[in-house]
Amino acid sequence: MLFVKNNDNTQRLALPAQPRQFEMFIDGQWTRGAALKQVTRSSPAHQVPVSVYQSGTLDDVEQAVAAARRAFDHGPWAKSGGAYRAGVLLRTAELIRQHSEALALCETLETGKPISQSRGEVLGAADIWEYAAGQARALHGDAFNNLGDSLLGLVTREPVGVVGLITPWNFPFFILAERLPFILASGCTVVAKPSELTSGTTLMLAELMQEAGLPQGVLNVLTGSGSLLGQAISEHAEIDMVSFTGSTEVGRLTMAAAAGNMKKLGLELGGKNPQVVFADADLDAAADAIVFGICFNAGQCCVSGSRLLVERSVEQALTEKVCALIGKVRIGEPLEEGTQVGSITEARHLERVLGYIEQGRREGARVVCGGQRIESATGMYLQPTVFADVTPQMVIAREEIFGPVLTITAFDDFEHAMALANDTPFGLAASIWSRDLQTALQAMRQIKAGRVWVNTTIAGGPELPSGGFKQSGIGRETGRYGVEEYTELKSVHVQMGARTPWVNA
Repeated sequence: MLFVKNNDNTQRLALPAQPRQFEMFIDGQWTRGAALKQVTRSSPAHQVPVSVYQSGTLDDVEQAVAAARRAFDHGPWAKSGGAYRAGVLLRTAELIRQHSEALALCETLETGKPISQSRGEVLGAADIWEYAAGQARALHGDAFNNLGDSLLGLVTREPVGVVGLITPWNFPFFILAERLPFILASGCTVVAKPSELTSGTTLMLAELMQEAGLPQGVLNVLTGSGSLLGQAISEHAEIDMVSFTGSTEVGRLTMAAAAGNMKKLGLELGGKNPQVVFADADLDAAADAIVFGICFNAGQCCVSGSRLLVERSVEQALTEKVCALIGKVRIGEPLEEGTQVGSITEARHLERVLGYIEQGRREGARVVCGGQRIESATGMYLQPTVFADVTPQMVIAREEIFGPVLTITAFDDFEHAMALANDTPFGLAASIWSRDLQTALQAMRQIKAGRVWVNTTIAGGPELPSGGFKQSGIGRETGRYGVEEYTELKSVHVQMGARTPWVNA
């Protein structure tokens, strides 16, 4: 693999002399709230401070929830037509495009991902906002005119209310775009809590939405501890729904916290996603996609294809192709245009991934490439690691590593492949590789996952829904389903003419 060192000129131009100071956004105002402390975020690739956030308190949660409640119950947002909401979302998309470079730079400095990737995600997010704007106008109910001449049936969709939105650190702006515009399109109001590691672009978006004409209190953004603020949001009786994206372990805690008022939940959680490669597949195309799938965002991706299940007759050939391509991946300075893989986002997480690599060695899996940290004066870089001879019982084959670590397990026939693919508590995504249409379609039907790619991986747009089976989550985001997720259905029966008396006069 190629390690890309920093360009001194690029670094001098791009790294901030002082960290950017952020405040929270509550009820249309920028405020420190009740925060007594601040949190400084340093760039994981450069070890220099880049952002300073307020460490929000429970009092700030109360203020934000009250503002969102007022805005929903008494403000114009939920009561307006879809065209009004669509206009604000479209103006937001336009402003995202205008400020895409600043957003991308903030994303790279806080996450450690390559600047080219951040730019792509920001512009992709603008596309999602535009799509969601259309869904604000397309949202509708149903009518039943088949109940007889005396009865008309209506089904209406109403916004669920105040939504608590808790987002992760790996794709802070893109995952926000897969949720927030759909929540707003439905007419809901929001209390958002981004990760304490990567809050910058969420706060920048709040500023853009204010400029786009979003009414006061519709969006509120809190910063600080996830264990404190996230728990309080999940428990709060005045929040009607929680959308959480993160680990399955924290998802369980969110479910328990939401039980108090039995609020609606949307959860996108962990994954241990199979790449199933049959012997008739285009091995060159599969190898490239496998390397992309495991290296993208340094493997810190919930839909990463981290389990390679390959037909035994082509196992060796495919393994060699994968390792050869990994050797050409450009890893290093995220501000360099040619970099493909940047820094791991957090030191604690790097140690966790390295721990899994050691676990794989102890379990008897064979490292065929990678397996070490890349030494660098700054930054936390990790060699993409491939394990062969992995059995389904090994920890590295069962637990989500959330790093650039690929396990390889061979299968003998179609039934064996399907058994291995579904032998997991997760069901977030899967990729299938075969030139045979019947094989691909049968596999697509049998694999239990919310998203399935055939002869590609991590592709698509906001038109289709995303979400998981089993312990990978509850509910769906994006597509028309992404707006419907944040609504309640109401059945209405309208009597036409005189009702037949029950009690005889």
